[in-house]
Amino acid sequence: MTDVSLTIPARGDLFTDYLKRRMFPTPLSGLVSLLGIALTVWIFWSLLQWAVIDAVFSGPPEACRAASGACWAIITARWRLMFFGLYPHEEHWRSALACMIFLAVIVLSCLPRFWSAARLTALWVIGFAIFVLLMRGGTLGLTYVGEDKWGGLTLSIFIFVATVLIGMPLAVALALLRRSSLPLVARLSGVFIDTVRSLPLVTILFAVAVVLPILAPGALGTKLSRVIVGMSIFFAAYQAEIIRSGIQSLPAGQEEAAKTLGLHYWQRMRKIVLPQAFRRALPPTISQLSISFMEVALVMIVGIFDFLASGNAAYGAGEWSFANVEVYAFIALVYFVFVFCLSRYGAYLERRMRVGK
Repeated sequence: MTDVSLTIPARGDLFTDYLKRRMFPTPLSGLVSLLGIALTVWIFWSLLQWAVIDAVFSGPPEACRAASGACWAIITARWRLMFFGLYPHEEHWRSALACMIFLAVIVLSCLPRFWSAARLTALWVIGFAIFVLLMRGGTLGLTYVGEDKWGGLTLSIFIFVATVLIGMPLAVALALLRRSSLPLVARLSGVFIDTVRSLPLVTILFAVAVVLPILAPGALGTKLSRVIVGMSIFFAAYQAEIIRSGIQSLPAGQEEAAKTLGLHYWQRMRKIVLPQAFRRALPPTISQLSISFMEVALVMIVGIFDFLASGNAAYGAGEWSFANVEVYAFIALVYFVFVFCLSRYGAYLERRMRVGK
């Protein structure tokens, strides 16, 4: 008998074979791959040299002008303006504490033990109340600070949180109305959702911030409150479709079984349908939250002093006018960290619950 010896390729050989198949299958493909690798290395090295090696991290504007790298000194000098806007300097601790409290609320909302309507509602409402108390003041010995002084990253987080708090219940109501057994109610809610979804958010913000005060002076209070209402309606229209898709993905037999047990409509929705619908719709909901957070930057066009507007003001002074790229890079990094964390959490939820598999 002939001995047959089976040899297992080494890991290095497998990697070499993979590179040959994927990057160097032909001489021309290999040349293109080498050019792409060289270009990538050159871009990475140029960015590293500009952002780190030749960068200036502190000092006056003159030190940045003399350097060939990035001027991160503007972040060191203007970070308070970017984070807190026009909020009084001696009260910045309140704005920072309010921001950290709601970041903690967002983190706690991601934990499974808080995944119930009562706990999530209590967590967000209490956190929002503490946030407003710290920012506004006027009680418990805190100095009153009007909304016209709010700004920076803290105001962006406030707008995002208020949008979700108002928009999520409205989204549930719209989703249920669109599935109503009454044809007129279902059709009207569908027309409302589709109309809002067909409009750009910029149009809605311009309407509530500029047009509405002309048509109805004093309507819906301050400009900030009107902007929050407009963003909440826009968020609710998109989130309603996500919730409706979660409801439609449930087996029809579950609601029929609930009817058999004698549960009326609201009991079926509260105990059976909506909890499962939210569970199935959690990954796309996380994606929608990420989109909504990025869309907060659009409020700058209607005169709200948010994070992006504060960044514009940070380099708007004559001495730092040359450092606009560094400011926008820092703002982009902050948005990237927040959205990337949410996107990774959404991917984790999808794996955990096996949604869509």
